[in-house]
Amino acid sequence: MKNLLLSTAVLLGAAAAANAEPVKYVLDPSHSQIVFSYEHLGYSTTTGMFSGFDGEIMFDEADPAASSVSVSFPTDSLYTGWAERTAHFLTGDFFGAEENPTISFVSTGITVTDEDEADITGDLTINGITKSVVIEAEMTQKGDHPMANKPWVGFDGDLTVLRSDFDMGQFAPYVSDEVEIEISIEATPAE
Repeated sequence: MKNLLLSTAVLLGAAAAANAEPVKYVLDPSHSQIVFSYEHLGYSTTTGMFSGFDGEIMFDEADPAASSVSVSFPTDSLYTGWAERTAHFLTGDFFGAEENPTISFVSTGITVTDEDEADITGDLTINGITKSVVIEAEMTQKGDHPMANKPWVGFDGDLTVLRSDFDMGQFAPYVSDEVEIEISIEATPAE
């Protein structure tokens, strides 16, 4: 009888896990950022950063491919380390921040490629133009946050975009059209 009860409990637990609903996570804006880099005239690699994220991850642990991501951040959160460059990048020559105050990404599909890795396809909107891109993502850690004392998850991602795809190709090819993007985010279940 004891074995029957134990077996039933295990089967019910497995069934509950298999039917578990995706969990909604919200981004931690203080520990989520995008860093981008590009080649400048062949002399240097120049970087910039965005922050101030708002977004959510619907994380389906039982079926990660059924998860989804939706993220946005203010265009004027751009930081390049040089005020004149930042100001120029925010003009209509590049990001057009006044007309397009938000940059966003909404996933359209996820392909699991390894235990903690996936390709996330989605619509990236920059400068009012939307293009489909693929982010190579990795879950860096999932567990209880030691200071917040609640569940937490972290992801890193990489992708390459062409500035010209978003009507930001000024100075190409002298300044590289290709821009390397590195993403690092943390999130916690929504309350």
